[in-house]
Amino acid sequence: MEGRVALVTGGTGGIGTAICKRLADAGYRVATNYRNEERAKAWQQEMRAQGCEVALARGDVSSAEDAAAMVRDVEAQLGPVDVLVNNAGITRDGTFHKMTADQWNEVIDTNLNSCFNVTRAVIEGMRERKWGRIIQISSINGQKGQYGQANYAAAKAGMHGFTISLAQENAKFGITVNTVSPGYIGTDMVMAVPEAVREKIVAQIPTGRLGHPDEIAYAVAFFLPDEAAWITGANLSANGGQYMGW
Repeated sequence: MEGRVALVTGGTGGIGTAICKRLADAGYRVATNYRNEERAKAWQQEMRAQGCEVALARGDVSSAEDAAAMVRDVEAQLGPVDVLVNNAGITRDGTFHKMTADQWNEVIDTNLNSCFNVTRAVIEGMRERKWGRIIQISSINGQKGQYGQANYAAAKAGMHGFTISLAQENAKFGITVNTVSPGYIGTDMVMAVPEAVREKIVAQIPTGRLGHPDEIAYAVAFFLPDEAAWITGANLSANGGQYMGW
């Protein structure tokens, strides 16, 4: 995989950072997007201190125009995008009968519409080159639902619907499209949840612990080699056995 270009959206978060590291260590030239330049630069310096080089490109993936400009920036810096990991995501939780249109639209735009926006900007190049890997980072809650997350669950479920349709359209072009659905991972966001709440979550997980970001990065990397070329339209659940649907 030496020299292939990988774009990871939302790469500065907990899971995104782990994905960027694993891909860089595997020889990919990695890039991610940002909205806050100061924080992104600080993150980039921290990554460099760990021996990991990741290019940065400004872009709000909820905007089609921003996403297209961001992809052009990445390709100017590194070359055509071979691997896309649609990882960007936010939460705006609330029970549906109290949910505002803004709470709904912000989550759908950032978590689901971003998949269209960024993938649309790279798919034609992948088809022309007859090779590509596209991976959506969905969620256990897109499979089983979650109280107070109708917006998030809808977006995450939609991501896999996007995956299986795109997989059918692009299989003959050497492009695979797959989904990884993490369970509860020990990121800063989850660790900020009150300990008593975390304990209740862990009690529902057969492995008896939260997942590690590196374990999700490993699941992403599984889909990338040429040996994985016959796996497309799949959803890999990485949730410690918390949800075991087909």
